[in-house]
Amino acid sequence: MKKKPYLKKITDISKFAVWEVDGDYIRTNIDEEFTNYGQHYLFNFIPKNEFWIDKERVPGEERFYIDSMLVMNRLMARGMSHNDAAKRADRIERSERRKAELANGKNKFGKIKREIIERIHKKIIRKYSTKDFKIWVINGRKVRDFFFIDFTEGGHDKVYKFIPRDEIWIDDDVEPREIRFVLIHELHERNLMSRGLKYSQAHRKSSQLEYQCRHNHSLIDKTIKKEIKSLII
Repeated sequence: MKKKPYLKKITDISKFAVWEVDGDYIRTNIDEEFTNYGQHYLFNFIPKNEFWIDKERVPGEERFYIDSMLVMNRLMARGMSHNDAAKRADRIERSERRKAELANGKNKFGKIKREIIERIHKKIIRKYSTKDFKIWVINGRKVRDFFFIDFTEGGHDKVYKFIPRDEIWIDDDVEPREIRFVLIHELHERNLMSRGLKYSQAHRKSSQLEYQCRHNHSLIDKTIKKEIKSLII
């Protein structure tokens, strides 16, 4: 039986158990620096396969904290410093908060001029594109300048209305070794949303699939092929 500081399990995501914990108890008895969430590479008293979220959080925000901890955990496990990993994780968390607003209908983009899109497109990833569906590496800075200041990593037309129909965009800031993982996430998320799933649910399932592929590279190409075959255009 779990004892304090555990209160209840929120969910499982891949190999991680996400727990709601008593933050006041932790700050009083374990570490006064614990804030609203944490993972092992920041607080070594947290088990490696657990994420902790304080019960005092704003309801509904746990999905943003989970995104941030997944990024922090991955980068710090690879040896990145806490400060650098935190900057990257903060950027991802901010982007996800804004994407959630867009997916919930707060999307006020007008008709996008073709010449702007042509300035943003850099190159098609031909290996994974089809006759009717294009996957582009794009100029991320121009996207942030023209449309969405918090755009990062990738996106698709089911969330971002400035992305042309039947396209996925991959930020040119993404490292080459990361591109396939971002693509897996965006393909799966778009497929789920095309079938009626809400963004928050589709994003969570896509994060799980991305994590599985990151830790089992034999799944990468077959997963991409499966998702492309499942596209609804």
